[in-house]
Amino acid sequence: MGVAGLRAWASFAVMLPSTVAIMLWLSRLRVIVTGTEFQVDDARLPLAVVADVVALDADGKREVLGVGAHPLAFVVQRPWIGGAVQVLLNDPADPTPYWVVSTRHPVELATRLLAARAAALGTG
Repeated sequence: MGVAGLRAWASFAVMLPSTVAIMLWLSRLRVIVTGTEFQVDDARLPLAVVADVVALDADGKREVLGVGAHPLAFVVQRPWIGGAVQVLLNDPADPTPYWVVSTRHPVELATRLLAARAAALGTG
């Protein structure tokens, strides 16, 4: 930092926003609902085992992930995102009772999951 003035701060003005942007981009997860499964990054859940989907706000997410949380639950939680969906499972072969996935649009994701499950099961 042997340079005084604006040139000394120019590197900070470029590097700090670049670092933040790269960190946000790397922390993104791919959440996809297809005709047969729910995908969260590399994890895949067949829609046939989905019993119900609950959209959670920040308080609901805190309650589901709090002291009473099930130790075998599958959780993809990003603390800076308030909302989440809780996907309740009905699979006797799997000990996982539910999935909790953070999302900025919990109502839209829950609606899409329920519609895809109804279409996959032929009930909708």
